[in-house]
Amino acid sequence: MTPVPDPGTGRFRMAAAVSFALIATGVGVASLGGHPAAGVATTLTGLAIACLDLRVPRRTGGIAFRVADPLLLGAAIIVLVALVPRLVEPAGPPGVMVTHLAVALLILLIGAILARPETAPEHSPPDPGTRAAVRDHAPALIATPIAAVLVTVMVAGLGIGPVAAAVSIAVILAALALLALLAYLVRTLGAGRRHRHMVDDLRERQDFAQTLLQSMNEAVMVMDANYRVIDVNRRWRELTGHDGTLPESPPLPPPGTGGDWLLPRADGTDVPVLATMAAIPDAAGATRGYVATYVDIAERKQAEEELTQHAADLERGNAELAAALAFKNDLTSMLTHDVAQPISSIASLAELLCADWADLPEDIRLELATKIDKNTRRLIKMMNDLQLLFRLDTGTVTARRVPVPLLEVVETVSAATAGSGDVEITIDEDLAALADRGHLIVIVENLLKNALTHGAPPVRIRAEREPGGSLLLSVQDSGTGIPEDVLPNLFGRFIRGAGLGLFIVRHLVEANGGSVRYEHAEPRGARLMVTLEAAPAL
Repeated sequence: MTPVPDPGTGRFRMAAAVSFALIATGVGVASLGGHPAAGVATTLTGLAIACLDLRVPRRTGGIAFRVADPLLLGAAIIVLVALVPRLVEPAGPPGVMVTHLAVALLILLIGAILARPETAPEHSPPDPGTRAAVRDHAPALIATPIAAVLVTVMVAGLGIGPVAAAVSIAVILAALALLALLAYLVRTLGAGRRHRHMVDDLRERQDFAQTLLQSMNEAVMVMDANYRVIDVNRRWRELTGHDGTLPESPPLPPPGTGGDWLLPRADGTDVPVLATMAAIPDAAGATRGYVATYVDIAERKQAEEELTQHAADLERGNAELAAALAFKNDLTSMLTHDVAQPISSIASLAELLCADWADLPEDIRLELATKIDKNTRRLIKMMNDLQLLFRLDTGTVTARRVPVPLLEVVETVSAATAGSGDVEITIDEDLAALADRGHLIVIVENLLKNALTHGAPPVRIRAEREPGGSLLLSVQDSGTGIPEDVLPNLFGRFIRGAGLGLFIVRHLVEANGGSVRYEHAEPRGARLMVTLEAAPAL
C-alpha cells in the first residue's frame, strides 16, 4: 500500500522553508546599505523562494501568474550584470558584486528555477496548449540568450579565432543543452514517480471500493443519471439469477427509503425484498447517479406466513374446542333434562309395581306397565338419536340413495307413530324419492313426532313434484306454530324440550343431497318442508 504522507510533516517542512527564505530576505535587506547589488539579489532570491509555489489567477481565466518568476528573473539579471565584467576583464577593477558571491547566488537561482513546481496547485485549473508550454519553458527561453551573450563575451575577451570560437561556443551550448535536458529529465522523473504514486493510490482505492461492494450482504446496483447500470455486486447476481453481462433495463424499485417489493428474477419468478432507491448528488447538488439496495426477506415472509397459518390453525382449534365444549354442555343439559325424566318415571313406576303388586288391581298393573314401556321406548329412541348424533358429528354417516316409494314410507311411519285420524296423507302412489330408505324413514318419523308433540292434530303430510326434477315433502300441524325466538336455532343440535329430532333431520336430508326449511302455515300451525331429488316414476 502506498504510504500516505503525514499532513503535519508537510506543513512543518513548508513552514521551515518559508522561514529560512524570509530570513535570507531579511539578511538581504540588512545588507542593502553596504552591498546594494548583493542585497537586492539576495532579497529577490529569498522572496522568490518564499513565494515559489504562489500563483495569482488571472481574471480572464488564462495562465496563472507565478509570483516567483519575475523575482528570479530580476535576481538573475543583477547576478549576470555583476559577472559579465569579470568574465571580460578578470583583472579589472571590482564590480558591483564580488565574484564568489555572484557565483553562489547564480547557483542558488538555478536551483530555485529547477525546484519550481511543474503543475499548478489543485485549486487552479490546468492550462491548455502552448500557454502551458511557454509557462513551463520560460526559464529556458530566458536563460538561452543570456548564456549565448555570456559565451560570446567570454570568447571575445580571450581573443580566440572564429573557428575555435565557433567550436567553443558549440561545445558550451551543447553542455548547457545537456544540463538543461538533465534537469528536465530529473523533473520529469520526479513527476513520473508522483504520477505513478497517484495512479497506484487511485487503483488501490478503486480495488478497495470494488472489494467493499462485492463483500456486502445486501444486493447493490449502481446506475448513472440516465439509469444505465454501472456495476452490481455478487449478491445482486445471486438474488436475481443474472450471471452474464450487466442488465440494460433492470427493474427499478419505487424511489423512497425502503419498502416491501417483489424483485423479478431471470427465471421469471419473484423474490420478496426490502428495496431502497437513493440519488447520488455531485458537489453542486445535481443528481450524479443512483444506488439501489435490496435485502432478501424471503425467509422473513415465509416465517410470517407460517406464523399466520399457525395462528389460523390455533383459531380453528379454538373454534373446534369451543364447539366441542358447547356440545358437551348441550349434551349434559339434555341428559339431565330429557333423559333423566323417563329414567325417573321408569324408576318410580317400577318401584310402585314392586311394592304394591298384590294390592293393585289388574287394570292398574297394566296401566303402570304400559307407562314403563312407553318411557323405555322413549329412552331407547333418545339413545338411538344420540348414537346417530355422534356418527353425524364424526362424519361417518353416508347415504346409499335408491328410488324409495314415498307413500309407502309415510304410511308405515304414520301407522307406527300416530293414532287413527291424527294424520292426513296426500301423496301420489307414483312419487319416489332418490334417497337412503333408512334415512328417509328417520326423517319422516322425526318430522311426524315433532308435529304431534309440539303441535296439534290433525297433521297433514303432502308431497308433490316440483319443476326441475325435485320432490317437495311437507309436514304441517294445526298448533300455534313455532315461537320466533326459537326459529334461529330450530335445526340446531340441542333445543330444550325438543330433543335431537330436527337436528338429525337436517343432517340426514343434507346427506341425501336435499334441504329442509320452515314456514308458518295458514291460518295456523307450523310447516316443515323437505326438498329431495325425485326418482323416476315407479
